[in-house]
Amino acid sequence: MSETLDDLRRHIIETPVQRANLCSNPVEQFAQWWQQAEAAAQPQPQAMSLATADTAGRVSSRLVLLRAFDTRGFVFFSGYETKKGRDMAVNAQVALLFPWLLLQRQVRVEGTAVQLSAAESWQYFLTRSRASQVGAWLTQTDGVISSRALLKSKWAEMMHRFQQGEIPLPTAWGGYRVQPQYLEFWQGHDDDLPDRFAYTQQADGSWVVARLLP
Repeated sequence: MSETLDDLRRHIIETPVQRANLCSNPVEQFAQWWQQAEAAAQPQPQAMSLATADTAGRVSSRLVLLRAFDTRGFVFFSGYETKKGRDMAVNAQVALLFPWLLLQRQVRVEGTAVQLSAAESWQYFLTRSRASQVGAWLTQTDGVISSRALLKSKWAEMMHRFQQGEIPLPTAWGGYRVQPQYLEFWQGHDDDLPDRFAYTQQADGSWVVARLLP
């Protein structure tokens, strides 16, 4: 099994990326690379760096998990009163980075973060385990806490509060969809000459694809 995976990974790294073989739509291209990352057992392909900026231009980044994607964009979930939630409330322009290092690949996404409707967030919330649903109530904000003991106490309090019945959707927690305007696909090779292609959205919604210098 490991030899098969090694062969697949080596094939991806050794195969040049040609413009003629790219999809015209970047999300379709992303779906192809996503499927290859899963097939090659790339650890946690859904892990992505989310970069935000506040009104003063101070940038911060953290890892979040991609929960869904389609032609409308890339979906993740967060507390609205966390640092990233506050940033996106005042500056919706964000950047994502998928670091698929096992395949010497990375995908960059730049776009606008838009909150999902309560109905969409609720639909996803219902798929989470009960413990994860309770956890969402604790991650609505990233305020200061004095100790881990207090954190565990709050967790126990929440578990007791919601020990019976359906757990409601937290009021300050839900999903975001990053609507892309720019995507970049980077494929490294052992000769230190990576292939790099950018998709830029035009005013009419179409995409222009260009090869970039490394």
